[in-house]
Amino acid sequence: MRRLIFATNNKHKVEEVRAALGGMVEVITLAEAGLHGEIPETADTLQGNALQKAEWVIEQLKVKSEKLRVDGVFADDTGLEVEALDGAPGVYSARYAGEHCSFDDNIDKLLAALDGKENRKADFRTVICLIENGEVRYFEGRVDGQILTERHTNGEGFGYDPVFMPDRFAVSFAEMPLEVKNSISHRGLAVKKLKEYLFNY
Repeated sequence: MRRLIFATNNKHKVEEVRAALGGMVEVITLAEAGLHGEIPETADTLQGNALQKAEWVIEQLKVKSEKLRVDGVFADDTGLEVEALDGAPGVYSARYAGEHCSFDDNIDKLLAALDGKENRKADFRTVICLIENGEVRYFEGRVDGQILTERHTNGEGFGYDPVFMPDRFAVSFAEMPLEVKNSISHRGLAVKKLKEYLFNY
């Protein structure tokens, strides 16, 4: 079984990815790998950020005194792109309301920016970067939808999930069971492509 480090400190992402990969890959968190510190995220594209995160982990592994047997590293970056805001927050989605902001801070800013706007079309995009044996591969997923005027949640999801309703559904991501969200979401679609690659190669 492949052992891959997932370059994230977000426990919700880890839960989603582990569920989507279904035990066919051993996904190791940064904490489990003994890697700590702020992951850089300074690129101006989702692809660039995903690559930067994965490369950061590889550099950290090189300087660790204790060698960890892993087959590779993967990282993701996700952006919410809102049509009426010219694609914002995009690559800055995680820190839309400023450094060290909360999920709620970001949602509050987004809803304020869209106040009074009829066009609420948006899409979520995720890019996954996988590095194995020095080779870099990318896997992308996208889902289109609408930004709701207020939060709708039953406790599921994270980030912008309470205000994002995917097309052809009448509920937000935060109202869906994880298995349903994983089957249609941007991250779920990107992970599906990653899974297909890992299964076939």
